[in-house]
Amino acid sequence: MSVSLGEIAVRFGCELRGDPGTRIDGVAALAAAHEHAISFLASSRYRRTLANTHAAAVILEAAAVADCPTACLVCQNPYATYARVAAWLHPPPPVAPGVHPSAIIDPTAQIDPSACIGALAVIGAGALIGARALIGPHCILAPGASIGEDVRLVARVTLGERVTLGARTLVHPGAVLGADGFGFAPDRGAWVKVPQLGGLRIGADVEIGANTTIDRGAIGDTIIEEGVKLDNQIQIGHNCRIGAHSVLAACVGISGSVTLGRHCMVGGAVGISGHLSICDEAVITGLSLVSHSITRPGVYSSGIPIEEAGVWRRIVGRLKRIDAMAARLAAVERKTNLRGGAARSEEDE
Repeated sequence: MSVSLGEIAVRFGCELRGDPGTRIDGVAALAAAHEHAISFLASSRYRRTLANTHAAAVILEAAAVADCPTACLVCQNPYATYARVAAWLHPPPPVAPGVHPSAIIDPTAQIDPSACIGALAVIGAGALIGARALIGPHCILAPGASIGEDVRLVARVTLGERVTLGARTLVHPGAVLGADGFGFAPDRGAWVKVPQLGGLRIGADVEIGANTTIDRGAIGDTIIEEGVKLDNQIQIGHNCRIGAHSVLAACVGISGSVTLGRHCMVGGAVGISGHLSICDEAVITGLSLVSHSITRPGVYSSGIPIEEAGVWRRIVGRLKRIDAMAARLAAVERKTNLRGGAARSEEDE
């Protein structure tokens, strides 16, 4: 697809500084761009790269225009604008309606004529598939699963019973949505499985990464609200609720019955204990352990950043001695009639 800079500027509301007739046929990174590619600058760390770029044009903020050696598309949010431009220049292939002859489809399933069913897909009884949906190769829809219009299941996606996907949701390979939650009741040294009788409801415009797993509810439904973006290899337990437009990075693990608010950001490998509530607009940095509810928006962290091995061993050694040090401090406070709270107050003053 080839378009002019003028077309891009008008379509995406940018201020163009350069020749509107310049043709663009793709996107590229600043360092690798050629004379028909468009790039972007969203971080000051790449200012040096900007000065040497061969791109036909760069999407950037007004503050960086003076450093740009080529045409500019000036806007307030270069990264988001770049994303929209890239999606326009490189659209996904259109869905070709039809059913592959190797697909296995229950006669009671309802499939819109504009949908595409790929090779070796299995569609269970009573499943509903909306207009222009894509069911990729080796996907499985259990009985009663339902997907909305323009949903794309790329490949090897499994939808369990009572799973509903909203319009325009994108699910990457290997995801398992609606498996049993991890529910077992202890009884005389053994475990009794708790039936997982709820469902899984996923809103519109959600993206779910490769090999991510979301459990259906034990009683009631697990809910992923609209606009949520989930990275690869995430685990979300039964009866969780993930608020609209929240984003979760890879390897996050969320125990059952957690409520995560709207517009939250959760970094990679964060672990969240069960039955907690996290407010809207909370940011949790990578590798943190969340063991209590969060009631105020803000940035939250836990864990100790990496250190050189020798330093780390000394830190761990001191951590192991904290209990003994606390006991000695308590003894000193008792002996001197000082209380810990009073001592801290004096230090604060």
